[in-house]
Amino acid sequence: QLVESGGGYVQPGGSLTLSCAVGEGNWDATAVGWFRQAPGKERSQLCCSSSRGGPGCVESVKGRFTISRDNAKKTVTLRMNRLKPEDTGVYYCASRFNYYCSAFADDFDSWGRGTQVTVSS
Repeated sequence: QLVESGGGYVQPGGSLTLSCAVGEGNWDATAVGWFRQAPGKERSQLCCSSSRGGPGCVESVKGRFTISRDNAKKTVTLRMNRLKPEDTGVYYCASRFNYYCSAFADDFDSWGRGTQVTVSS
């Protein structure tokens, strides 16, 4: 149900935009988060958005990553600027049937297949 797009290869300092199409469901009651799984590490949340606003992005990426929500297209976009090699990983979007975000991956019901982001010179 969730389809990510926009991953790829970028040099350090570059930018990428990821998009997550949510598809069917009650959009107003759907919170969407972006997660990253770096090589050898656990999946962790980067940003989250809900119809009630959401908590935004975690401190480690705040100021570089921005999450936005398009209600007409039912998509959530993650804009990533000033990318670093440590941003490399598989990026997943996930949704939960709730008006509010959660920081915990287990609270999300549906997951996309993931899109690879590689930051390297």
